[in-house]
Amino acid sequence: MVSDYLQERRDNKVLDSRIVETEQILALMPPPPSDLELRLSAAQLDFESARQEFPEPLNTTGIIDGILRIADETGVKAIPMVTQPWTVEDISDYHYSVFRLSVTATGTFTRLAGFINRLESAEPRTLVIESLVANRITETAEEEDIVLFEARMEIAVYARPALDEE
Repeated sequence: MVSDYLQERRDNKVLDSRIVETEQILALMPPPPSDLELRLSAAQLDFESARQEFPEPLNTTGIIDGILRIADETGVKAIPMVTQPWTVEDISDYHYSVFRLSVTATGTFTRLAGFINRLESAEPRTLVIESLVANRITETAEEEDIVLFEARMEIAVYARPALDEE
């Protein structure tokens, strides 16, 4: 019984020293900002506003037609190779619908650069070029002075999921 008492007394001394250390650490910490709740509320509103910028799932034919139209306008030959159906992906605890496709585009370096730039800035604004590999084509074009390049791209278009998927 005395040994139990002595053990508890030693334990209390250890706990007392830990309490003193913790109080010293807490004294060094600055107080939280007084407008923390207001800042959190504003951040949540900004986040929801940004999330609403994601479009509803789009017509896949429209997406492909838009890519082909941009290719035509920039003087590039583009061929959508492989498409996948819309899928739902979890990103940072949120669900997004994603449409993926592979595109091969051929043209001069300048025209390919213009095509890629237009893809990144055109609608839908949630189009992302996830992978791009460009190679010089060894065959010459009709005019001897023109060097052609081929760019293979993996593209993803993000959208809000349908309501029943959220």
